[in-house]
Amino acid sequence: MTGFAAPHYLVSADELAGMVGSNGVRVLDVTTRLTSALENTARSKVFDLGHIPGSVFFDVGSAKGAISDPSAELPWMWPDQDRVNESLRAAGVNDADRIVIVASTPRSGIDSGTMWCTRTWWTLHHMGLDVAILRGGVEAWARAGHPLAADETPVAPGSVAVTSDGIVGRALIPDVLSALEGAACVVDALSADNYNGIDPGYGPRRGHITGAVNMPYLDLISSETAGFVDADEMGRLLSERGLLDGPVVSYCGGAIAATVVAFCCALMGNDDVRVYDGSLMEWTRDSSLPMTDPSAL
Repeated sequence: MTGFAAPHYLVSADELAGMVGSNGVRVLDVTTRLTSALENTARSKVFDLGHIPGSVFFDVGSAKGAISDPSAELPWMWPDQDRVNESLRAAGVNDADRIVIVASTPRSGIDSGTMWCTRTWWTLHHMGLDVAILRGGVEAWARAGHPLAADETPVAPGSVAVTSDGIVGRALIPDVLSALEGAACVVDALSADNYNGIDPGYGPRRGHITGAVNMPYLDLISSETAGFVDADEMGRLLSERGLLDGPVVSYCGGAIAATVVAFCCALMGNDDVRVYDGSLMEWTRDSSLPMTDPSAL
């Protein structure tokens, strides 16, 4: 992983193969295959058919999944420490464990494994845990000739206790407004078509937050399961948009794809980044908040 400022945030398939089964390592599979009701069917349709031996299915993708606030109106909102502890302990995570996040991409263009890996990493990293992402995902693992298992290995309940609420990694509406006044660079992680109002968007208004720059998360990856581009290309893309020079607030539709851009900033050494929790699902509902729809101009 040479060239990255924080290469330990990624592991290769061969590196993971040397870690699987070791004490102090827990592999969490966050593969997501969503229904229209935002229910994750990946356990039965993907994970049970073949997964990295010793990995535990960890449902991040469901609207009220393992690291989401179950009481929030919107899906995938930031969880509290009790929620994270409960979910991680059920997955067998103990204090001081190194957590490796893996995923596959069941349906290209729909279930991109990258963003579920980075959302998991973003939350757990900011809650004080030692966490990395498998570069290339389960697909890279299989291409490297490593075996897949059909049976899930039972795990004993873990004892982890997160040390932070992680709020430093989350932005709310006042933070975005402050950023728009010059406190930080606001970046839209969605496609250019969404940014330009061509796609339907994520609520009653199309387009992007006025003043935001566009960094499509798909430009930062070479494959949809955490196949990140090399450090030179990543650095060029982020630098061109001013995302390595100071504070950043990243958003998307529901604060999932936004974490891809945020994670890449961290890989390249910019830790002064927050992800707007409500993103466009929240922002578009309030007509007093500034948006620009280039397609309507």
